[in-house]
Amino acid sequence: MHVLHQSALASMLVLLVLAPEWSVATASSQTPADTTRRDSSAVVLEELLVRVGRPVATAGGASAVSVRLDLTRTPPAPTLDQALRNVPFVQVRTNSRGEAQLSLRGAEARQVAVLVDGVPLSLGWDGRADLAGIPVGGAGHITLVRGLSSVLHGPNVLGGVVEVDVSHGSSTEREEEPLRARAGLDHLGGHAFGATAALPVHTARGELGIRGGAGFRSRPGVAGFGELRENSDLRHVDGFVSGRYVDRTRGWAALSAFASRAERGVPPELHLSRPRFWRYPEASRSLLALSSGTGQRQTPLGRGDLEASLGVDLGRTEIQSFRGRDYQQVVGRELADDRTLTLRLLGDHTLGQWAGLRTAATLADVRHDEVLDPGGSARYRQRLWSLGSEIAAPLPGGGRVSGGLALDAADTPESGDKPPLGRLAAWGGRLGANVPLGESVLLHAAASRRARFPSLRELYSGALGRFVPNPELRPERLLAGEAGMTARIGALELQAVAFHQRLADAIVRVSAGDSRFRRENRDQLRSTGLELLASGGWRGAS
Repeated sequence: MHVLHQSALASMLVLLVLAPEWSVATASSQTPADTTRRDSSAVVLEELLVRVGRPVATAGGASAVSVRLDLTRTPPAPTLDQALRNVPFVQVRTNSRGEAQLSLRGAEARQVAVLVDGVPLSLGWDGRADLAGIPVGGAGHITLVRGLSSVLHGPNVLGGVVEVDVSHGSSTEREEEPLRARAGLDHLGGHAFGATAALPVHTARGELGIRGGAGFRSRPGVAGFGELRENSDLRHVDGFVSGRYVDRTRGWAALSAFASRAERGVPPELHLSRPRFWRYPEASRSLLALSSGTGQRQTPLGRGDLEASLGVDLGRTEIQSFRGRDYQQVVGRELADDRTLTLRLLGDHTLGQWAGLRTAATLADVRHDEVLDPGGSARYRQRLWSLGSEIAAPLPGGGRVSGGLALDAADTPESGDKPPLGRLAAWGGRLGANVPLGESVLLHAAASRRARFPSLRELYSGALGRFVPNPELRPERLLAGEAGMTARIGALELQAVAFHQRLADAIVRVSAGDSRFRRENRDQLRSTGLELLASGGWRGAS
């Protein structure tokens, strides 16, 4: 796995050396091109494109926010958690393990999917992604979907989707800068540097774009009350390469890869009787995403296209547990290697003149090898798969309705020295509609049901003596409903969405005594809210 990290970084450095006609460029201030998917429309803000609109596959209620990264106030060499802090309605926090996690409409990180070029990063050992370990310096834009907009995103998607676009799709509207470099320094002594380069190649048969970049971040710690927080230092380096080819028929193929490595401390929870005194000598991750699509093609039954994506997600984590706050005596170690393979197929086709059908299949194979000192070694493995389909059709007056069903399943064929989890299966569904009122108002509503299977960590991890494993956890089940309105009044854009969610068999952390915890299913968690978003401009101000 270290070879993969070094290879990705070496390829990126070669690209930086060979790219011609470089010039340092700042962020473009022109109005961003509309990159909205077919199932949404756009409401323009100063730095955001807010999508709520007329979907083809999932009509109604699919409210989302899309961020164009070159127009946002992110630090040099940003990671996904830093980019999401600029997005409304999402909360980003650091958990007790020092990992950056998001919360959306009361849904925790394991209920929100994170996709990079169509490859899910949230189906691993922990069932969630550390946002601080995902570099986004090579991303064009990030789309945050609030709620369940589709049953086609794969298993374990309940509360939303974060889609990071690096080189996915057939769009060629993105303008590439030959060279972009940024650097920053803060008052605490932290510093960061990031650079990206692009090399477009135009041929008679199509267009090829090659990009690469690198980033480095370092901080002595996080600001506390008059001083730095204890054990909160960080050193992080990453690199990426990507390429995309689009032919004249709009067929396309893309590759994107990134590698990152970090060394960091974890601020102790001093309010607990037995706080963690942890450090990560190594937290590394590598991703390879391959994707391809046919583009819209004529068939005997109408028009349709087919997309496929393959992901290889590798990670290595080393944790040292210390006896006290001096961080001198190591009392425990955990060394873990992770490998997640994913395959996703997505197809859509017209049904008659106005209706459409979309179908998707997702397969994931998760493997986790760990060595505990004390404790020995073990291997864990989980398989997840999902098959879903949606149909959309027009309504009188210009509206649209859609419905979808999905079947999800999971099992754990390898579970170390603990009992394996048998085959679990659950169905999901979604129904939505939107209705325009004139040319300036759109009403939309949706209802959905979906399940999430417990991750390997929730089932089997002892977290160096911090948790008691519970291999008898049951899947969570979410029932959700929302209704909203999007309106334009002159130069003012308004959006309001009300939602209610009920999570049955919620997996929560409870005390197990002796300063340890245990994850258990609880009867029900409910969340209700109202989201309001407004934007407007006057004489160039917004």
